[in-house]
Amino acid sequence: MSGSASEHVAAPDSKTESELLAMLEKDGKEFDKDAEIERILGEFRLNGYAILDIQPGLPETQIKKIYRTKSLLIHPDKTSNPRAPDAFDRLAKAQQQLLDEKQRGKLDESIADARMLLIRERKLTVDDEEVKDPDDEFISAWRAKTVWVLMDEEKRRQRQMKAQMQEEGRAKKQEEEEMEQRKRKREFENNWEKTREGRIDSWRDFQKGGSKTGGVKKKAKLKTLG
Repeated sequence: MSGSASEHVAAPDSKTESELLAMLEKDGKEFDKDAEIERILGEFRLNGYAILDIQPGLPETQIKKIYRTKSLLIHPDKTSNPRAPDAFDRLAKAQQQLLDEKQRGKLDESIADARMLLIRERKLTVDDEEVKDPDDEFISAWRAKTVWVLMDEEKRRQRQMKAQMQEEGRAKKQEEEEMEQRKRKREFENNWEKTREGRIDSWRDFQKGGSKTGGVKKKAKLKTLG
């Protein structure tokens, strides 16, 4: 009977331990979610590779797989973190960027440019071991240089867009002025045509008035004397 009582007492302790383990596991998952959300939001938004935490060169199937894993981890419906929706949106845009051939190509060019700039700054060559087998420090510096390149390109793009908008604004203003000139010309021609008969009648009346008064008098002939 004592053995039975002992077993009966041990059951609640076992259940409590199981609950604690479940809570710890849940807290651990929440910590992982929060950490991943903060990591995503801390990456440069124009670099899809950094947001997905992958290196260039992965096939699309692998990109989709990694995206799915991370999207399930930080899904707004699966966590109470208020920043989850923003991180989830950035993650989705990162996948779209890398699955779009044109966008991914531009990003790859920027990353390659950043690599060459870093190599030149460090006075290295592509054959150096530091470049061929980069360590974490080199990769971190490479990623930072990529951010600089992307920001520089974005600023240049915005300047070009601003200049284009200004040029379009000038062209639009010129077009509007030309349209206004054509409108005034049409109105003038329409008004001129509408008053044409009136002008003709006025001219005829003027001519008739001149004939009633005799017009220009002829000089009287002088009688010759003798």
